[in-house]
Amino acid sequence: MSDTFDLVEQTLHSGGSKAGFDFLVRKFLKEKNYPLLFEVRLMKKRHELGLPLIQTGSSESFPNHKRNAYEQGSLEAAREIGSLFLKDGKIPLAWPYFRAIGESAPVAAAIEKIKPQEDIDPIIEIAFYEQVHPRKGFELILANYGLCRAITSFGQYPGPEGREQSAHLLISSLHGEVVKNLKWAINKHEGQSPNTESIPELIGERDWLFKGNSTYTDSTHVASIVQLSLEQSKRETLTLALELTDYGRSLGTMFQFPGEPPFQNLYVDHAVYLGALLGSDTEQAILHFRNKVTEGESGQAGSNQAQVLVKLLTRLKRYPEAIEISLKYLRGIPRDQLSCPSIHQLCQLAREFGRLKELTREEGDLLNFTAATLQK
Repeated sequence: MSDTFDLVEQTLHSGGSKAGFDFLVRKFLKEKNYPLLFEVRLMKKRHELGLPLIQTGSSESFPNHKRNAYEQGSLEAAREIGSLFLKDGKIPLAWPYFRAIGESAPVAAAIEKIKPQEDIDPIIEIAFYEQVHPRKGFELILANYGLCRAITSFGQYPGPEGREQSAHLLISSLHGEVVKNLKWAINKHEGQSPNTESIPELIGERDWLFKGNSTYTDSTHVASIVQLSLEQSKRETLTLALELTDYGRSLGTMFQFPGEPPFQNLYVDHAVYLGALLGSDTEQAILHFRNKVTEGESGQAGSNQAQVLVKLLTRLKRYPEAIEISLKYLRGIPRDQLSCPSIHQLCQLAREFGRLKELTREEGDLLNFTAATLQK
């Protein structure tokens, strides 16, 4: 160690400050001591700017004309060190440097290539909970910890990016598990496994599959995943979810969990809704949920049922009917308390600008009145 100190001193005497800093850079690069390399870069920058080599306060105390240059040097150093850690596959060590400069893309790209492995928690924390790559983080949660943990995590999903892809992964994983276990039971009973991945085809005319309250996956998982399926838009995802309602309806009474209005009959009501989104019996589905609104409870429960109907009508592009329900049952509810499009949004979607003008004038909403007037 003393030889190294002597070498530094000799280098500084013979080659000056640049040679001394270059010596340290080579040494710390060779040793992969990247945190110290970062400090070398900062010290070199301070030296170039004529600042104290040992920093005693924040860069905010530097003169303006030097502070900007120093902060630019800090940014470049952080990017260099983060990139070196990524090159070595050390994502958790790289992230603090990229986070400090507000650059998440290189870390997200590295996380995308990660496969399920041991000691994955730090990467899941960065990808999912710090929102660097939520979809990949969710994929790793599912692969490493299974459906139960994934369902809980989905309830904490941090934002819209990748949410639908993650929901599809969740729904398809559960569907695959049910199909696999049904095929195993059928093969055991009948001597061969059907050549289909369709749950309705597997359970059709096989009532014996559910005798004695038999199940083929955790029933609470089925209930949870069916309930989160309503927000999906891809036909493939909706079809898988609808098939899960077929499975759920076949379960014994002890597994028929009650749902919240208007989905009191959890699997039947969700099947009606999902079927409508897939273009099946849409008129009957609208009538089904309209009846729940008109015959249902008052107060918050009634409001929830009306909001579900408005969401369904909006998804089906039945905007005039959605406006009718909203006006009748949801007037006076603040927009931030609605889970469905507001009356203003519905008028915009329907291009009902005349009606929007009337409503906003009544409400004293000058901003949206202006929007309606301009568009009309």
